[in-house]
Amino acid sequence: MLSLIIKILIYECMNYQNQKISNLKLGFEIKNFYSILGLYIFSLGSLIGGFSIYLLLESVGGVDSKITSWNGQGLFWFLILFLAAIFLLFIPVEFINTFKLYNSNFKDLVTNILYVILFSLMSLILFQIILSSDTQIVRGIQAITRAISFSGFIAVPLILFLQHSIRDNLTLIDRSSYGITLFWWIASSQIFL
Repeated sequence: MLSLIIKILIYECMNYQNQKISNLKLGFEIKNFYSILGLYIFSLGSLIGGFSIYLLLESVGGVDSKITSWNGQGLFWFLILFLAAIFLLFIPVEFINTFKLYNSNFKDLVTNILYVILFSLMSLILFQIILSSDTQIVRGIQAITRAISFSGFIAVPLILFLQHSIRDNLTLIDRSSYGITLFWWIASSQIFL
């Protein structure tokens, strides 16, 4: 009789532990994945577009020439990077089409932070391996991708946590969290440049 009671207690304890563990599983949330991927691509496209505008200003004499050696090179790289930026900004609008950041509960917060860190880590490794050249322009693009990744490691998880913490007090945060996070990601990337 005593062994039966012990077996039942062990079974109930194991069942209780399994229920606790199953409640903590994050799972693959496609809505969070798409929103964070869209934010990352938007910030990458915005910073590359800004770099292309800088190259245009350098070519037409608006700023001192530090990156390019002659105006034709600056205009050539402006055109290539500007078209690449337009293409990158086109991807979230047409293919991902998710412009809401789902950050309403703690599970969404942790999932979003994990996705931001995952995208930042993967892009940091990928772009540092792919973009290995001695030209000043490619080094500038490497610096941009590195800045976006470092911002994703540090600044974006902080803003996600802050938005999650104050979303009950300010209803505006819940409606405009995507735009706030995008602005914060781009602005904080400027610090790491």
